[in-house]
Amino acid sequence: MDIVLALGGGGVKGHAHTGVLRVLTREGFHVRALAGTSAGGLWGSLFAAGYTPDYIQKRMSEMDVSSIYARQPDDGPALLGLTGIKNLLREMLAEREFDDLYIPFAVTAVDLETAQEVSLRRGSVYDAVMSTIAVPGIFPPKKYSGRELIDGGVLDPVPVEVARSLAPGFPVVAVVLSPPLDEWEGPSKPRLFNSVPPFMSYLTRTRQAKAFNIFLRAVDIGGAKLTELHLLLDQPDVVIRPDVPQIGFLDPVNISEVVRLGELAAERALPALHQAISLKGWMARHINRRSYPGLNDQLIKTN
Repeated sequence: MDIVLALGGGGVKGHAHTGVLRVLTREGFHVRALAGTSAGGLWGSLFAAGYTPDYIQKRMSEMDVSSIYARQPDDGPALLGLTGIKNLLREMLAEREFDDLYIPFAVTAVDLETAQEVSLRRGSVYDAVMSTIAVPGIFPPKKYSGRELIDGGVLDPVPVEVARSLAPGFPVVAVVLSPPLDEWEGPSKPRLFNSVPPFMSYLTRTRQAKAFNIFLRAVDIGGAKLTELHLLLDQPDVVIRPDVPQIGFLDPVNISEVVRLGELAAERALPALHQAISLKGWMARHINRRSYPGLNDQLIKTN
């Protein structure tokens, strides 16, 4: 049961990816290739490096919350740093390059100078992941291969076409952490930045906290709209959408609960997954799938 995965971004919502990966592994699905953007790139890199969902959850749960977003003296312009994430990735990925991974893998980033989407699939996995999680203004941009790179979600929140290019012909499963557009109409659940985390308590008595909330919600709105556009154009075979819109980008979370939301979404998607790998699903991909010439003409492969 071969599939290709495209993992989307969403800050701490990314813990839901662990639950999705756990169910897919348990149900016998073989991930032939994997692409990730932002948080999807982080979780995807660990899975592609051979770590099990159980171990990924364990290591994420052991992280020191107070150091996750700590800044370092050499960090670039950004509100927060990524010291805790850097330490985790340096330990778990070490000196791995993409060719060392167990699963073909790529992440996306955006070149600040040229405004082009960049597909990173050669060289240092650590450097590539640090590029794709560099949410502009919040985390420092990453200098990599002569470019200054930021979060790939700025242009493509769920890298379906990049995933498809890694293993053509196999069904592409997109894991989306933003709500569908119809959930934005009328009364909605709170989203994005529900509370100022402890490490940003200095903002709570200033206008900056409210301004930061507005900024992040605007990012969330634009990202959700862009996600739906790409899903319409890129046509993944299956969309798995964990019920996480109530979780803010940097909210303190119960990791086990978020992981469980990912598991539930993957379990609900099992009939669609089995349909996608069936003969009928194969025919739909090869006969009925629309093409959009020129959609990814600007996508650049690095290294």
